Amino acid sequence: MKKITGTIITLNNEAVIEDCIISLKKICNEIIVLDSLSSDNTTSIAKRLGAKIYEQEFLGDGPQKKLAASYASNDWVFSLDSDERLEDDLIDFVQSLDLDTSSFKAYSFKRRNFCGSRWIKAASFYPDRVTRLFNKNYVNYNSSTSHAFIDAKSRKLDLHIRHYTYQSYTDWINKINFYSTQSAKTLHSQGVKRSNLRPITHSLFAFFKKLIIKGGILQGLDGFTVATTTMFNTYMKYIKLNELYDKNVDPKTHFPKKIK
Repeated sequence: MKKITGTIITLNNEAVIEDCIISLKKICNEIIVLDSLSSDNTTSIAKRLGAKIYEQEFLGDGPQKKLAASYASNDWVFSLDSDERLEDDLIDFVQSLDLDTSSFKAYSFKRRNFCGSRWIKAASFYPDRVTRLFNKNYVNYNSSTSHAFIDAKSRKLDLHIRHYTYQSYTDWINKINFYSTQSAKTLHSQGVKRSNLRPITHSLFAFFKKLIIKGGILQGLDGFTVATTTMFNTYMKYIKLNELYDKNVDPKTHFPKKIK
């Protein structure tokens, strides 16, 4: 087994955590689960499967994933979300990869995003390239508290991660509510000011970008769905930012301090 640590950040993911860990075990000799104080059986399931469990109230996407990587005993880390799975082509490649002699410090993969059983390819939902395998001594996640990513030169591979992004269209809307709230808190923490114009202009541009620039208009219902939901997410992000100012919320209260 490769000396790779698989990391997963979790919150009430008992329905999906087992398959995620089983997937990572095909390439990893260590599994780290950093849990955001789940109230379900996420951590007990993960522990039964041999994962090492740590707990930390949710710091935001980037800080949480960086903290998870800090617990790894290996230099190489594969970060996987609880609703993601490794596909066979990726597993085969990593199993044959000699990381000790690799001239790359990070590897990126293509991600297939699903809504239920439907693979959504339209308007840049595919290939949706993500960097997930990296040497933590050289690269790591950025500090963004919403939708963090690894900003580093990586070897781009045509291998796949399967992402069960949304269980249904209802779940899609529910997640927009969650992520737009996180994004609003991030903007507020960064000092971005309220604006009555920004929710309109930014959401309209998001719709135009997905529908026209990314070709959604030529991709049928899926293209229009991606453009519309992206516009809605953007609009709600900035409306919620305004609301934080209207309620005089202290931006220092949005994200907790690390336990570690």
